[in-house]
Order: sequence, then C-alpha cells, then structure tokens
Amino acid sequence: MSNLQKVVTIDGPSGVGKSTISRRVAANLSFTYLDTGAMYRAVALHLKETAVDLDDEASLRTSLDTLSLKLLPAAGESDDVGVILNGRDVSQDIRSPEMSMLASKVSALSPVREKLTHMQQEIGREGNIVAEGRDTGTVVFPLASWKFYLDADPKERMRRRAEQLREKGEQVDEGELLQMIIKRDHDDQARTIAPLCKAEDALLVDTGMLTINEVTEVLLRVIKEKNSALSG
Repeated sequence: MSNLQKVVTIDGPSGVGKSTISRRVAANLSFTYLDTGAMYRAVALHLKETAVDLDDEASLRTSLDTLSLKLLPAAGESDDVGVILNGRDVSQDIRSPEMSMLASKVSALSPVREKLTHMQQEIGREGNIVAEGRDTGTVVFPLASWKFYLDADPKERMRRRAEQLREKGEQVDEGELLQMIIKRDHDDQARTIAPLCKAEDALLVDTGMLTINEVTEVLLRVIKEKNSALSG
C-alpha cells in the first residue's frame, strides 16, 4: 500500500449511523474502533465542568494539559465506546444533546483540535484502525487506505436519534432536536479549522434508504475489493 496507512476513516454529520457501522466494520476486520466524537464530547464536558473561558487561549491550553482521557472498548456492537475522563467514567454523561452541541463548539478551537488530532494520530500510528468522526479522512488520517463519507437527510437523522433517546427513557422534542441537528451541521461545516467535508478520495454513501447491515456490507465490500487490488 506504499505510504498509505492501514486505516479506515468514516466521516459524516451526526445521526447517519457512523458509530454503529464503524464498530461493525472494525469487528469484521479485527481492527480497533476509534470514536473521535467521544473524545471531543469528553473534552467539552471537561471544559464545562472546569468553567474555562474558551476565549482565553492560555487558560484553555493549561486546562487541556491537565486532561486525562482514555477510551474503553464498547461492550457490544450496539453499545457506545466507554470514556474515562480524569479517572472518572463519563460514558453516559457525554452522550446528551447538550454535549453534542458543546462538542461542536469546542472542536472549532485550535488548541482543542491540535491536542486531539495529535492523540488520534498517535493511536492510529500502528494502523489497523477504524476512525470515525468529521475530519478523520481529511485532517487526522489523510493517508488512510479506505475513506468513506456517510450522509442522510436531517429529518431521517432526527428520527433515528429520537428513537435512540426514547429507548434510554428520555423525553424528546422532535422539532427542537431537528433544529439542533441542522445547527450542528452548519456549525461543523462553517468552522475555519478542519470543517466537516467529504475528502476528495472518500466514497459517499447515503444511509437514509439503507439499513445498518446494508451500509456495513457496502463498506466491507469496498474495503476488501480495494485491498485485493492494492495487494495484487
């Protein structure tokens, strides 16, 4: 594969099934699943709890220097990655819509981006990684061997997210949730640093009309076909 990394990147906006599909692809390939979104959510929670002034770069960098972050393997294909923040399990705390919005905000900050991009690149240095996020194919692993960009209509993504939240016993205002998804899309795409966008060499997959199994099958087929071509 010449200078390409043995890495699969799966990017796209929230609610397109990236996490579930990434876990399944990783399990099938016996790769490690890297949930970059969970890392940004954890940083957002850390900065919120320490009441850091996000406009004060010196204070922000000092706070990030004290950050201890560890990802734990998901218990199963339907479970989220576990997250230990400064020695505390915050796996559930970071999954709220509030943390999703705050993660989008802090991910636009240069010190946060620099720190987490470096952490992610260190994790992926040895390869055999499935990295899921918003800029894994464009910024974090530009030399990844296989790149995908998943997308779906915002209303379909809202419906899926509402279903997930209700399964956890949470009340959902669908109109408010849809507006949050649309706003997050805009914020992610409009930010100056590492905006959400499709890498030129990534395959676009619309997940709106496909099941999780069907999307997974598409990705695995492409990975195996390209791997055979590169090996041959």
